[in-house]
Amino acid sequence: MGEKKKRMAIIASKGSLDMAYPPLILASTAFAMDVEVGIFFTLYGVDIVNKNKNHSLKVSPIGNPAMPSPVPFPNILGVLPGMTALATAMMKGMVNKIKWPSIPEFLTTCLEGGVRMIACAPSLEMTGVAKDDLIDGVEVAGAAEFLDFALDADITLFV
Repeated sequence: MGEKKKRMAIIASKGSLDMAYPPLILASTAFAMDVEVGIFFTLYGVDIVNKNKNHSLKVSPIGNPAMPSPVPFPNILGVLPGMTALATAMMKGMVNKIKWPSIPEFLTTCLEGGVRMIACAPSLEMTGVAKDDLIDGVEVAGAAEFLDFALDADITLFV
């Protein structure tokens, strides 16, 4: 008998641009290493797989002290008009500089590679997102369905 394939379960609960990359990078890297991967998109993480939103995710400068800025400024300035747009533009510039794919491109790569993606049914109901709003290939299920997958995981990450 062959060795059991390793399994990784990822929970994605944040839908900002800077928080959309980690689960997709980890998932795509893991499946390239022959690991079975499942991502559970819950709460605002559902925005990552929402085809109406995932191409325009934003970065908030508020509460993000590690975010580099051209000029050091206090966190309170993050509330000023235009600061989210500036932070988002900076993030997109950094992503383009290292030639990372866009979020929609990363999602396609992950799905084509066999990453299982599950959108949290209660989160969809809570936010008014319909199944038709999700990219093709995303399942809709509750926590029990994801836990059935995650209970056999060798690695579980909350990002």
